Amino acid sequence: MNKSDLINEVGKVVGTKKAAREAVDCILSTITKNLKKKKKITLIGFGTFKVAKRKARKGRNPQTGKVIKIKAKKVPKFVPGKAFREAVK
Repeated sequence: MNKSDLINEVGKVVGTKKAAREAVDCILSTITKNLKKKKKITLIGFGTFKVAKRKARKGRNPQTGKVIKIKAKKVPKFVPGKAFREAVK
């Protein structure tokens, strides 16, 4: 499923494709804005979106085999909730 498919599914519930697109875009932009501010978003029964820190580490260039240094960075992380995990099983 991609974003267009999701908009079509939401459109079946809200009635119009335009309203569905606005709703999906609003949800995604709100999650993105809050993660930029390093805030955690918890959706009970679904999961939690948060920002995780990755430490600096050594890696290897697969073409040359040379060891390279990979910088520390912040990455988005999703931790599924219990109800969501159970539903997927």
